[in-house]
Amino acid sequence: MNTALLALEDGTVFEGKAFGAPVDKAGEVVFNTSLTGYQEIFTDPSYAGQIVVLTNPQIGNYGTNDADNEAERPFFEGLVVREYSPVASNWRSDADASEFLSRHGIPAVTGIDTRTLVRKLRIGGVLRGVISSTTLDHKELIERAKSIPSMAGMDLATRVTTKQRYSWSEGVSPVSESEVLLAGVAPRFKVVAYDFGIKRNILRRLAHVGCDITVVPAGTSAEDVLSLKPDGIFLSNGPGDPEPLQYQAGQIRKLMGKAPIFGICLGHQILGLALGGKTFKLKFGHRGGNHPVLNKITNKVEITAQNHGFAVDPDSLNQNEIDLTHINLNDNTLEGLRHRNLPLFCVQYHPEAAPGPHDSQYLFDDFVKLMDEWKGSN
Repeated sequence: MNTALLALEDGTVFEGKAFGAPVDKAGEVVFNTSLTGYQEIFTDPSYAGQIVVLTNPQIGNYGTNDADNEAERPFFEGLVVREYSPVASNWRSDADASEFLSRHGIPAVTGIDTRTLVRKLRIGGVLRGVISSTTLDHKELIERAKSIPSMAGMDLATRVTTKQRYSWSEGVSPVSESEVLLAGVAPRFKVVAYDFGIKRNILRRLAHVGCDITVVPAGTSAEDVLSLKPDGIFLSNGPGDPEPLQYQAGQIRKLMGKAPIFGICLGHQILGLALGGKTFKLKFGHRGGNHPVLNKITNKVEITAQNHGFAVDPDSLNQNEIDLTHINLNDNTLEGLRHRNLPLFCVQYHPEAAPGPHDSQYLFDDFVKLMDEWKGSN
């Protein structure tokens, strides 16, 4: 392995060994605390523009396989780990993690003290950084890190969205003979899904509960969506700052009351904007598979998968019309809302998991119930 550096805008430089693709990449440096599921993290489009630090100390030990991809390819800029395992031992693996990253042009660095790095990001907030194995000049890399555009104000959803409409029908499949999985439901509802960076497991979960899905680009107009005569509208996860997506928020505003709407992550934030709210950037974001969220409807705590750097400001919403349904128990940020009169709801976290716990998969059933009630009353 060749030497690789991670240089941060504050002047800190970490030295390790390179794996993955031998290229230089730059982005906002963030961390994820999940214990497993690194391939799903690699291929989650919500990481576009970011270098991901994984806090689990060893990464790569179970390899990669095409079935676990959450998108056609990785969209993140680079990977930082404590220890990369070149030995991949799993019956489902068809390539090791370094081969996978190399194939997609993603650089990675191992041998970094990720505890020190994550502590820095938690205390001071996320930082811009550069991974390099071709240039080892500290001052040059630090200056490059300082020149990276801020994530605030950046529209990345339109960069990762599909370029054309497509259909999706694949449901959830067991990964082994021992997995217990309820049978899927035949398609009953036509759902139009806005792709702001959609994960495949969201589509699988929607299909599994009986949705016939048409995925449309992020810039699709409300009129084009309504021409498809949907029973429901889904707003996906995605990367970047929601504030620049004013056109998308405007189109969602036109769709409110025309069909039930369900949003996840960036979809939650865009729906918040459409309802007249505002968003703000978190200090270091929520990324991992163990975040406790209070469901205020049931008064139960759900352990959730999360990946976001922005949040909806609850004080900016009209709470005479909107119920705040879910609250993050780590920092009391808003994690879910629903309208009291219109058929719409959304959550900031990821009920589809991949990776993560399954506590919140009931939300897909709630969407189906909402569409069923809507069809019965219209």
